Amino acid sequence: MNAHLPQLGDWTSAEELLAGQEKQLALSLSWAARSPFYAKRFGSGPAPAGTDLAGLELTSKQDLRDNYPFGLLAVERERLATYHESSGTAGQPTPSYYTAEDWQDLAERFARKHVGLTPADTLLVRTPYALLLTGHLAHAAARLNGATVVPGDNRSLATPCSRIVRALHDLEVTLTWSMPTECLLWAAGARAAGYEPGRDFPALRALFVGGEPLTPARRSRIGRLWGVPVVEEYGSTETGTLAGECPAGRLHLWADRARFEVYDPATGRCAPEGSGQLVVTTLYREAMPLVRYNLEDTVEVSYEECPCGWQLPTVTVLGRSAFGYPVGGRTVTQHRLEELVFGLPDEDEVLFWRARAEPDVLRVEIEAAADRAEGAADRLDRAIGDRLGVPARVTALPPGGLLPTELLRAMPDVVKPRGLFGPDEDWDKALLYQ
Repeated sequence: MNAHLPQLGDWTSAEELLAGQEKQLALSLSWAARSPFYAKRFGSGPAPAGTDLAGLELTSKQDLRDNYPFGLLAVERERLATYHESSGTAGQPTPSYYTAEDWQDLAERFARKHVGLTPADTLLVRTPYALLLTGHLAHAAARLNGATVVPGDNRSLATPCSRIVRALHDLEVTLTWSMPTECLLWAAGARAAGYEPGRDFPALRALFVGGEPLTPARRSRIGRLWGVPVVEEYGSTETGTLAGECPAGRLHLWADRARFEVYDPATGRCAPEGSGQLVVTTLYREAMPLVRYNLEDTVEVSYEECPCGWQLPTVTVLGRSAFGYPVGGRTVTQHRLEELVFGLPDEDEVLFWRARAEPDVLRVEIEAAADRAEGAADRLDRAIGDRLGVPARVTALPPGGLLPTELLRAMPDVVKPRGLFGPDEDWDKALLYQ
């Protein structure tokens, strides 16, 4: 453990927490001033002191893209341990890089799970490795705590859903790390393989999830489906983990390792709490310090007391789900609609859905148990009318109607490059490597 990094319990009040931030902030700003980008932004004078932070311009995602690849590098290239890029679709790379010392901070933050991460655990990592941070992050945190890692990756032909279900069962996986949607896919895949999620995976003790907004209804449904706690966290490739869940079930910002603000795009002002876009200033990152970096994620931040006693601000992450589409003169958001979908009785077996917001009607399709399809559609139709006040047309499809069962059972060919084949072999496989 890196002795200079603050640990949970090192402070007993919000005032002590903020004092610790202020003490580290001056050093972090001096690190930032070594990079070409912040050297230019700060000007020729000394790096700003902590009290001057509010006067500094926000750093945007576009700033990171415009300074690709190493415009924000604040250490010698020889000190870099890893280089990453986010998974955005803007067409321009969003770079991010870390030293070995930065990785100590990254791994510790991810490992702050209230259910624990121990040498007795086997962690299935089901998020992408590649240029992203997420898979490498969980891998490093597990190894830091002595756990066994199963590098399941994601978006890879080498690890289809069927293979992940097999690994979950046969390797007696105790913990997983994935997006919440993956947990639903595994459940469908387990049933396609003849297993029952809440019965046939007795070693499983928790599901770690992140990467997409999660409503309480969907979270509760996943937990009941698998019979284990669903433990949420929040972060990004540019920053690593920014928030984790406490024993009371609330998401807390790791404000001992970074400084947070909430930006209101309508007024251009920042505040310590409230609703708006999350802004982060790193405190213990040397390779690529970020000063007032706007993640552009819609959040709600509060410093109200939490029963856990951590004395850290809480955050509700709404992300893009905070934005909606007009239907019949009202606005429909994914967050509110998802609450209704996963508020249906478990017996309806609704795991997958999709909706299209048209000007005059909300069209929704759900997969439901064949013998409950009509009732599930009627229940959701009424709930949308009562709760959202918009006209809806809900269609219930049989299992496999949205997610084909053959995809859950498939085991695609994954081959090494090969050019020479025998007379009875399929030489079309020569191109499958690509």
